[in-house]
Amino acid sequence: MKVCIAEKPSVAREIARILKANSRRDGYFEGNGYQVTWTFGHLCTLKTPDDYSPQWKPWRMNMLPMIPTRFGIKLIDGNGIEKQFNTIKTLLDSCDEVINCGDAGIEGELIQRWVILKAQCEKPIKRLWISSMTDEAIKEGFEKLKNGDDFNRLYAAGNARAIGDWLLGMNASRLYTLKYANGKGVLSIGRVQTPTLALIVNRYEEIQNFVSETFWEIKTSYRDVIFNSTKGRFSSVEEASKVIDEIKTEAFKIVSFEKKKGREAPPKLFDLTSLQVECNKKFSYSADETLKYIQSLYEKKMVTYPRVDTTFLPTDMYPKIEGILKNLKPYANFTTPLLSAKIKKSKKVFDDSKITDHHAIVPTGMMNQALIKEEKWVYDTITRRFIAAFYPDCMVMNTTVMGRVAQHEFKATGKVIESEGWRVLYPKKEKENSSEQIMPVFEKGESGVHSPDLLEKQTQPPKLYTEATLLRAMETAGKQVDDEELREAMKDNGIGRPSTRANIIETLFKRRFVVRERKNLVPTLTGIQLIHTIKNDLLKSAELTGIWENKLRKIEKGDYDAHLFLDEMKQMVRDLVLEVKRESHKTILIEEQNDTDSKKSSKTASGDAKKKSVNATEPLVLTCPKCKKGTILKGNRAFGCSEFKNGCDFKVLFEQYGKKLTDKQIHTLIQNGKTRKIKGFTIDGHPADGILILDDTANVRIEI
Repeated sequence: MKVCIAEKPSVAREIARILKANSRRDGYFEGNGYQVTWTFGHLCTLKTPDDYSPQWKPWRMNMLPMIPTRFGIKLIDGNGIEKQFNTIKTLLDSCDEVINCGDAGIEGELIQRWVILKAQCEKPIKRLWISSMTDEAIKEGFEKLKNGDDFNRLYAAGNARAIGDWLLGMNASRLYTLKYANGKGVLSIGRVQTPTLALIVNRYEEIQNFVSETFWEIKTSYRDVIFNSTKGRFSSVEEASKVIDEIKTEAFKIVSFEKKKGREAPPKLFDLTSLQVECNKKFSYSADETLKYIQSLYEKKMVTYPRVDTTFLPTDMYPKIEGILKNLKPYANFTTPLLSAKIKKSKKVFDDSKITDHHAIVPTGMMNQALIKEEKWVYDTITRRFIAAFYPDCMVMNTTVMGRVAQHEFKATGKVIESEGWRVLYPKKEKENSSEQIMPVFEKGESGVHSPDLLEKQTQPPKLYTEATLLRAMETAGKQVDDEELREAMKDNGIGRPSTRANIIETLFKRRFVVRERKNLVPTLTGIQLIHTIKNDLLKSAELTGIWENKLRKIEKGDYDAHLFLDEMKQMVRDLVLEVKRESHKTILIEEQNDTDSKKSSKTASGDAKKKSVNATEPLVLTCPKCKKGTILKGNRAFGCSEFKNGCDFKVLFEQYGKKLTDKQIHTLIQNGKTRKIKGFTIDGHPADGILILDDTANVRIEI
């Protein structure tokens, strides 16, 4: 019997259907020589400090650093987790072969390997490695199952990353909380989270400290075309005015008129980060929202695997392109011209050397009508980019005109689209380009009257990060990179992974280190002070964190030793603890958490919002009282656990026994296990006052 382990029930159901394992059992499907079971994402996690030693349960400075001799894993607390794990273990104990059907990436490998390790399974392991959930892809994947050992390095990298994050997160968070927060609030520190916060804080302070300077520019109009002085900016009005005086009575003379044909290649296919950037710009979707929509499209078989960091396709996919294009029926007006000729095979699209675990995100050709509006827009964005990749370049005519007045040179440029090529898929962008100056024909040597103008301008500070620009900064370790080729080369040194960056940004919001102001990301006072407090550059340097990420990628390739990486992390933690213990003490202010935080973000960041010290009664972060792992998040109808995707069902509805509770009352209930007496409940149709209590199973009950 062969046991297939998928990452979620919906995926297991599809695999079972393809394999004809049609008999539904408790926790798995069976038939045709297969048993198909599933995890709920993570079933296992690294052990907590108190699992290693009871002395590590209390937060004590003299217990730091906490470095276990050997790291272990355990089951996550939560309804159904243990039952499903026991089902998997029973199946593994009696099978002949295991097929790892987890998501084909570093996190998917880690999730499944931990479960197999926890089950103490030593059976032969095969790996299903697919890039889409179509029937064809699943069947082809089972025909070409890979050896599980081929992914040992991928698992080693994922395991090293998880342990490294544990070492730094557990120790540094306790260290800074105990040193600077007087034990009342939690100051969360993370390997990727903290340098990302530092990027936001540094940009904000750069803007706050920016001193605007006045400068002047000279332009002149000749034959309704605007020419700019080649001297650029003038630092004084006297110098600029002198030039105006010298040219205002002189004729404008054309020195050269040059037209040059140019071409604009189609934009690259999407990886996850570039898709998140595009959707943030076009639709204001957060990175997390875009990931949610693209994951749904993947599970509906409409697009390929989304958590990717490449913008290329493998050459063996070229024969499939025609079939995909034919199936994109709603886009027939764009695909028909392509299908009537030979589809081009560009090195800018197909490049085996640029393929890592997966290829770029593209449509599969399968259509599904059951899409929400947001999914339709994301799908359209992906599909247009895919079709555009096979269109001809956009042909343009670039015009450069040089002029002179007295001894002063001027320049004007313009662009005219002569052949749309791929731009036919983006009519709005064509209109945007029409703002380029339309040049008349100039003759060298011609001259005439012109109208000079002196413009006074101010230097502008950099802009606050949006999620789009922050994602790009994370991808390039904080460096400003506009060139596509250079950005591609720097991806190995980015901070975080495409699959984790959205979660890192969301964590900054949950920790109240950052708030949104329209599309901008603004640090709170707590976030600013935390970055100021951290003296250790390793903790907040995007570039150095990018080096760590590069080492993890080298572990995947077999070019770096996972044990060496962890030894380096352990030594860093030891050094950090010693360093911080020696630092002078100061208390960090923690902002009051209330529903108006997001509305007051700019005031908060500048220190104008209401603040209170860490002696306040509300902690910065509430830990889930049920699973003890997740943090409490506010939803539309309830507060719930951040680990809900991993099986934790803890929640507290806003309304209890006919009364809507305040956030503070719910916080108190979660933190203390009960509230003070609250008035205004309704019991059996009668008004009542009572105390809300979390019982032993973390359910809410009332005491009258």
